[in-house]
Parts: sequence; C-alpha cells; structure tokens
Amino acid sequence: MSRLTIRHETRYAYEHAVAFGPHELLLRPRGGHALRVVKGSLTFSPRGETRWRYDAYGNCVCQLTPLEEAAEFLVVSELEIERFPAPLAPQEVDDPHTATPIVYPANDRAVLGPYVEPATDDPEGVLLRWLHGQAPEVGEPALDYVLRLNRAIHDAFEYQARYEEGVQAPFETVARRSGTCRDFAWLMVEVLRRLGFAARFVSGYLHSPGLDGVRGAGATHAWCEVFLPAFGWMDFDPTNALAEAAALIPVAVSRTPAEAAPISGAIIGVPGESRMEVKVDVRLCPPLASAA
Repeated sequence: MSRLTIRHETRYAYEHAVAFGPHELLLRPRGGHALRVVKGSLTFSPRGETRWRYDAYGNCVCQLTPLEEAAEFLVVSELEIERFPAPLAPQEVDDPHTATPIVYPANDRAVLGPYVEPATDDPEGVLLRWLHGQAPEVGEPALDYVLRLNRAIHDAFEYQARYEEGVQAPFETVARRSGTCRDFAWLMVEVLRRLGFAARFVSGYLHSPGLDGVRGAGATHAWCEVFLPAFGWMDFDPTNALAEAAALIPVAVSRTPAEAAPISGAIIGVPGESRMEVKVDVRLCPPLASAA
C-alpha cells in the first residue's frame, strides 16, 4: 500500500470580467478495492455554491456554481489517497471467451453494448487501413492482443503535449502520427471497439517517479479501460505502454472523452483574450515519524 498526495490546480484568466454558469468538476478519484480517498479539500474563487452527486457512470461529480463575476476562475483540489497496487501477473485462463475474436456472455453484452459501438467516423478509411496492420490473429488470447496493441500505439506515435482543450479524432491521430495522452487513449478505445471489444475512456492522474521515459506527467492523464471475460475492466495506458499499473489513478470513466473532462461549464459575457493553466503534482506522502 502506498499513500499519495495529489494537488490539482486549474486557473482560467480572462481579459474582462465574466459571469459563470454551473460548472461540473470531475476531480475526486474513483474509490474501490484498489484505491481509497483518505481526505480531500476543494477551494475555488470566486465564491460559489457546491453540490455533490454521482453521474450515470458512477463518477463523483461536484457541481460548482460561482456567484460573482470575475476576471479569473481558480479551482484547487487537494487529496490524500491510499493506493493498493495489484500488478498484472501471468494467469492461466481456460475460458474460450478470452481468445479473439472476443465474445461476451449475454448478461455482459446487455451492459457493455454502449462501450462496443464506435463513437467516431473514419471518412477516408485511414483508421481502418492502420487497423489492418494491427489485427489480432484468430485464437490469440485477448489479453495478449490488447497488450500488443497498447505497445504498438506507444511505439508508433510521437507524443506531443497540447494544452488546448479537445481530443483528436482517431483517424487524425493516425494521419498525424502524433498526439497527446488523451488522443492515444481515444485511438485505442475506438480501435478496440471496431474489433468487438468493450472499451471506455479514463481520465485521472499519473504517479511518475521511478518510471523511465514517462510521458504525460505534470497534468491530468488519460488511458483506456477494456473489459475482458474472466478479468473484468482492466487499465491500459498506450502513452506509456503501461497495463494495470499502480501509477494510474482513475478519476472518471466515460464512453467519450468529452464526458470525462475534469472541468466543464459555461461563462457569460465577452471575456476577450483568455488563457488556461493546469498544474498537477502527485507525490508520495512523507513517512510517519517513528514514535519516541
């Protein structure tokens, strides 16, 4: 078990003061058997009202409604969590449904349907042509194939940080041969869906110390979850070729990237020039002092 602190600061600055509509914040990690939120605080400016709820995906959402006009909007989330790592280990699985082409039992299909249907178009077949070179072999274990695809995206595409909001369409990422963590995650999700896998987009944080050549640290991170029979939902990070890694701290899951944005909402007025700055710091808590 490791204990981590997370500080996530988002600052929007506007040339002119504006009013604010309700904003949705997806900043609190998803608790479970592998992660527990010990404590947390949320501060913001200008002053406002908050209401917490769970969305349809089970994500913890804070609805923040600022009550004053301002030329700056600041949100700071500070958390302390406990992470219980369970690294991916070789497993012998006899279930034939764990081989490609993937087949889900009827009960699972009823729930997984929205995650199997692709959500993007491929108007000129760019994505399909790339997929033909990455297709699984008949009978290849599904886990082996997903690990291979995870590594292929990591090796084939150049990571380029991009601070503007939004995600490239998967065919654009293939055409440009470059992207950010959210572009690579979305590419992997949509490729797997075209092969019949249930996959979803994940946003969260990355604890990077000790990882060589890590990409995507210092900001929010994104990766892919895939549902495999006999395994359930599993994490795959094509940006860093990680799988089921304790370094990945999930905050939100969704069918599309737009539904997992850390902060979303509207401003009212004419802001003029604007800029956004995001800082994320994830670190180990200092060890407790020994009793005297």
